[in-house]
Amino acid sequence: MFTIEHEFDSTVITLVDEGDSPLNEDVIINAFSECITVEQFDARTNTVQRLTLSPEQLRDLAAALDLPEGVYRLALQSDG
Repeated sequence: MFTIEHEFDSTVITLVDEGDSPLNEDVIINAFSECITVEQFDARTNTVQRLTLSPEQLRDLAAALDLPEGVYRLALQSDG
């Protein structure tokens, strides 16, 4: 299950683990114009772990999910 909320300066996506036990903590993704943060509470340390990605890193991650093993560089298409 997931939720999507549009805030003033970002879009917030929350991923809720509904699989078999043991369940993982919710993952919260904040998409800003300049970066994307991925957060998850770590019960072992009682802290929130945060990862920050640039829009380019997120683009590469999305592409990598559908590619076989290897090394890649995405070529941007020009507008003309």
